Amino acid sequence: MSTATKETTTAAAATKETTTAAASPSPFTVAVTADAARPDGTSIHGDLGLQRLSENGISWRVLPSYTDPVPLEDLAGVQAVLSLGHIAFGSRTVDHAPDLRLIARFGAGYETIDLDACTRAGIVVTNTPDAIRRPLAVAGLTLLLALSHKLLAKDRLTRTSDWAQREHYRGAPLVGQTVGIVGFGSVGAELARLLAPIGLKVVGNNRSGRHPEAAALGVELLGLNDLLERSDYVVLCAALTPATEKLIGAAALAKMKSSAYLINIGRGKLVDTDALREALRGGRIAGAGLDVFEPEPLLPDDDLLTFDNVVLSPHSLCWTEDFTQDVSAAAIGSILAVAAGERPANVLNPGVFATEAFAAKQASADL
Repeated sequence: MSTATKETTTAAAATKETTTAAASPSPFTVAVTADAARPDGTSIHGDLGLQRLSENGISWRVLPSYTDPVPLEDLAGVQAVLSLGHIAFGSRTVDHAPDLRLIARFGAGYETIDLDACTRAGIVVTNTPDAIRRPLAVAGLTLLLALSHKLLAKDRLTRTSDWAQREHYRGAPLVGQTVGIVGFGSVGAELARLLAPIGLKVVGNNRSGRHPEAAALGVELLGLNDLLERSDYVVLCAALTPATEKLIGAAALAKMKSSAYLINIGRGKLVDTDALREALRGGRIAGAGLDVFEPEPLLPDDDLLTFDNVVLSPHSLCWTEDFTQDVSAAAIGSILAVAAGERPANVLNPGVFATEAFAAKQASADL
């Protein structure tokens, strides 16, 4: 048998094995949302580690279509959902998914999941904040450095052989400048650690006005208005909630220095995009670095695409091999824990464990 024939035979056998594992009967079945995964389990993020499920006797399948919300018939007989994106799980879905015991969110955000409804329905919801902390902080640092060095404009000058214009694009200062982190939590703390060796001062803002690492990191926690007025770079890391939607609007932008930059690595809806466009057109801030938008993707005629002082990334700046490896390991770990009757890490609705609905689902699983 030739080498090519052997490889083809091996590949076919592997495909058959995967298909059999995914389709075989099992007391615990996982549905993977189709917004970021293909039918064979491969993903735009890379290897999701689904073989760990098969190795533990857990069957899995990718949902047949990217439909939001997920059709109820697709959740029949499904004990866990690996949610790769921002598909909504509200009461209309979870109240009619009697087999569902877990929604494992790939990543940190969970604004599209109704935690109260999941708790009432006896469904555990988890995310992966520890795994995403460093990649997201590095994404913020990347945008900050690109803006401070006017990298986008310099890239254009180089590509168009317009070197004579480079004198107009000197970089902004870094040492001694102030970075204000809005939504100062685990990602903000990690970003502060990365910024310290560069000589940048960090101030923060969060809902509680406290953080266990703030003092050790030399981070002063301020009110939002004070942070905006003092910062040379404003980095948005806040979670999206009704209270934070359009947190940065015209009034907030007006409080920023005209020499300051806005960076958003949180959620697009944290910013009033119309107000941001106006601030950029009027030179009221120096520029922006954006990895998230409202809407996504940006429309082809959006003015944000035309600014030389705006660095853009398609909501993927933190997608690195280590990001996928760590986030996948955490999400799959949650599934394995629940399948084994154990409590997983990073539970977003811990009150679920005291509900009759959860107890009933656990009892049914033990039969």
